[in-house]
Amino acid sequence: MGGVQGDEFGCYAPVMTVTIDDIRKAAEAIAGAVVATPTLPARRLGGITGAEIVLKLESRQYTGSFKERGALNKLLTLTESERKAGVIAVSAGNHAQGVARHAGRLGVPAVIVMPRATPFTKAEQTRRLGARVILHGADLSEAADHAQELMRARGYVFIHPYDDPAIIAGQGTTALEMLEAVPGLDCLVVPIGGGGLIAGCAVAAKALKPGIEIYGVEAALYPSMLQALRGLEASSGGHSIAEGIAVKRPGTLTRPIIARHVEEILLVGEDALERAVEMMAESEKLVAEGAGAAALAAVRAHPERFRGRKVGLVVSGGNIDARVLASILMRGLAREGRLARFRIEISDEPGLLARVAGLIGKIGGNIIEVNHQRLFYDVPVTMAELDVVAETRNLEHVKEILAALAAAGYKSRLLSSTDSASEG
Repeated sequence: MGGVQGDEFGCYAPVMTVTIDDIRKAAEAIAGAVVATPTLPARRLGGITGAEIVLKLESRQYTGSFKERGALNKLLTLTESERKAGVIAVSAGNHAQGVARHAGRLGVPAVIVMPRATPFTKAEQTRRLGARVILHGADLSEAADHAQELMRARGYVFIHPYDDPAIIAGQGTTALEMLEAVPGLDCLVVPIGGGGLIAGCAVAAKALKPGIEIYGVEAALYPSMLQALRGLEASSGGHSIAEGIAVKRPGTLTRPIIARHVEEILLVGEDALERAVEMMAESEKLVAEGAGAAALAAVRAHPERFRGRKVGLVVSGGNIDARVLASILMRGLAREGRLARFRIEISDEPGLLARVAGLIGKIGGNIIEVNHQRLFYDVPVTMAELDVVAETRNLEHVKEILAALAAAGYKSRLLSSTDSASEG
């Protein structure tokens, strides 16, 4: 034990390590209370990426995330007096639900402090699992300050989301199961937020198969672990669809484990994360949150590292807002040319709307929305503009429709993002 270090949750953790024995003990402790999630081949994704892809579906946990593993393992280490005092955690998502579920199962009073801006559904889900939810502060840092005040005043035990040996050991059971199911993996790709998941997985994987390569993945907007390991100034910030790994200050216990066992940390942008969520749904019929799709995003962004190899991806969670998922899927259709939005100038006279619709239909476009505007646009008073949303086959089909409209004398352009140079 080499001293203590603080983190953004106001906690000070002893600098210590986690061993494969700790992870094996955690696996025995949590067995039957968390799901031994499926480890499945993803042949469609393999065909796209050029690697043999295997998915560890932590999205199939009861609360939709790997966080249950560490939360339960930590709760099981509490003394009887600590259980009676109760626990407190700070989270706006998966950690909150993991702690709430298993504290409720074990009869341990649980308080979860969430920022005031936490979506109502997440707060309500946490309440339904049995925890007392307190909304406080503008962000996680302010929520953590309040949690520390409550902990000192009432004697709660703090359940850290990642910087705790019991948490790290619990998360490491993910890789223990994965390597037992598919011992021939060449690489393991794991998302990084605070680092608890990858630290535990790296210890387990390297113990079971010393030659395996471990790659971490961070959102490019939140490269906190990479910067910490390189001694760079922290620069994390912004809105990411991978909010589960949008951590400004990574763990202190997790950092040396990652430095020792992880080959490289790869950064992925928001577009890559969005495309990976879409591919999970389209190709594998799986719902993954942004953080849960980060490993796939990394493989797609760095194909040379993984081509021809047997690669395990940890799908860390599936708790994505339904509206966000719907938007991602619709944007994917537009990107592939399967949904297009045209703006067409026509004379403001009877019958032309029907003619344009007929022309698009004749070429095979299926119109699903029409907005007919005579006002507010920079067009002559005798003209009108149509905004037409249509289902199309692909990008070539979109170009075909634009060409047909131009040949019929209608000035048109594409408003969707399927093609950057489309005017008729």
